[in-house]
Amino acid sequence: MMPDPDRILFFDGVCNLCTGTVEWIIRHDVRGVFRFASLQGEHGQAFLRGQTLPTSAHATFIYLRNGKVLDRSTAALQVARDLGFPWNTAYLLILVPRFLRDAMYALIARNRYRWFGRRDKCMVPTEEVRERFVG
Repeated sequence: MMPDPDRILFFDGVCNLCTGTVEWIIRHDVRGVFRFASLQGEHGQAFLRGQTLPTSAHATFIYLRNGKVLDRSTAALQVARDLGFPWNTAYLLILVPRFLRDAMYALIARNRYRWFGRRDKCMVPTEEVRERFVG
């Protein structure tokens, strides 16, 4: 069963760029509002089965915010907005048409392993942040 926090970020747990982004968000989420789940994990797979995305959709950054599913560039920009100042200023990029934002997102997603590398196993959270991870 999926827990029901207000804000869960689903990410590719073996992608260095993705896990690095999660670590960055944890450091800058001073209010502690975000929770995290690897798309390869039990909760990530359960979430994907309940969506229109295939359970192999690891190339997508997904943000479940107050029951609404956001993905790709829109998800990333909403996370920046929810982090507060100064990161929320990045939300101005929402004015760029989504097809352009998502094209850039897709380029990075397609090349993320080549450019940033990948791990053999999913990220294991440290004891200090373990409670922020779902599952």
